[in-house]
Amino acid sequence: MTAPRTRRAAAVLAAGVLAVSLTACGGGGDDDSGGDEKDKGGGGTGTTVTLPELDGESLEVAAVWTGVEQANFKKVLAEFEKRTGAKVTFVPAQDPIINFLGSKVAGGAPPDVAMLPQPGAIKQAVDKGWAKPLGAEAAKELGENYSQGWQDIGKVDGKQYGVYYKAANKSLIWYNAQVFENAGAAEPKTWDELLTTAQMVYDSGVTPFSVGGAEGWTLTDWFENVYLSQAGPEKYDQLARHEIKWTDPSVKEALTTLAEIWGKKDYIASGALGTDFPTSVTQTFTGGDQPKAGMVYEGDFAQVNIGETKAEVGTDAKVFPFPAVGDAPPVVSGGDAAVILEDSEASQALATFLASPDAARIHAGLGGYLSPNRNVPDSAYPNEVQQKIAKALVDAGDDFRFDMSDQAPQAFGGTPGKGEWKILQDFLKNPKDVAGTQAKLEADAAAAYGN
Repeated sequence: MTAPRTRRAAAVLAAGVLAVSLTACGGGGDDDSGGDEKDKGGGGTGTTVTLPELDGESLEVAAVWTGVEQANFKKVLAEFEKRTGAKVTFVPAQDPIINFLGSKVAGGAPPDVAMLPQPGAIKQAVDKGWAKPLGAEAAKELGENYSQGWQDIGKVDGKQYGVYYKAANKSLIWYNAQVFENAGAAEPKTWDELLTTAQMVYDSGVTPFSVGGAEGWTLTDWFENVYLSQAGPEKYDQLARHEIKWTDPSVKEALTTLAEIWGKKDYIASGALGTDFPTSVTQTFTGGDQPKAGMVYEGDFAQVNIGETKAEVGTDAKVFPFPAVGDAPPVVSGGDAAVILEDSEASQALATFLASPDAARIHAGLGGYLSPNRNVPDSAYPNEVQQKIAKALVDAGDDFRFDMSDQAPQAFGGTPGKGEWKILQDFLKNPKDVAGTQAKLEADAAAAYGN
């Protein structure tokens, strides 16, 4: 599926909003939507959507979310139960979720709704005959609350199948404020400035970067930000559709740029290939002014993991936009879409609820969550950092790029130990092998895309 097309100037604008305001924290923020909603309780959400009575109905919802992320989503499902009388059971899934769902379908017991993290997975679910189109009420809610771009990435062959309930701003670098202060470092705006900042942090006695290399998706996100900024949006779209090969010179340039960090042993905290994503975050904000690393790249959802430490977002843990490698800073997004597998009044009602501001407001208030729903007020988010990240995403409208690996067939872009995830892990281990990495990426991509 093609990512929404963007204008470079708009990408600069969205990143600029972040650059101006991300280091602030606290306060209420602007509430520029949803102000006339009637608050009926329900976890602090105003009521904007009417749901049917579903007493006696039961639903299963499958997602790969664990820990705090799962617990917070269950609070949203509890509100749906309260309003409708239905009973909703959360089913923990494993990656890759398409394989998990395949086993459930084969066993005759698929979940009613699945939260799919890739447009490619939505297409696979449709092609296999598992996914059911959204009904009129869910589609109406989407039309009222989402930009056209966010609606389109949930479509297959012109039909709406997915509700992008959860989004991510994947163009952020979080840093330990005390480490930066000790190093005399400032927030960089360009790649060259990032390299200078890294050297300053290193000279102060702290390893610059923590990388969660045990999970290949974090490495694809690194690549995508560098590639989008350096090669530009048109090339990004072409590579995402495999209209150009991974042996293209633009890929060589991006990998060579990545190696300026990945190839400096002293710049990456030890054991990166054995470090999972949560640990990559927490080890950046524990250990006082001598943490294992001074910076960690990843999206807004890193706040969930920061919350497991004593660091306070906006004071101890600050954030800046991914620096510009080329003409403009990148704006890369990801997300999770609700897709109906068992069509019923109850599953359609849940999709409608998840497309509404009501559901998103509950989750937003719990932190570590970002909604592409443009009718969720800024004040729904728990701190000013989160409010500004959310505002920048919504203000970008259709002017963003969706995570490239999430658009790819799952065999290439979304499977642990295979495809892009594994190849970039190998590249992190040996960043000198640019040509070999390109050749492997192209071979696996050609097999997955069938061309």
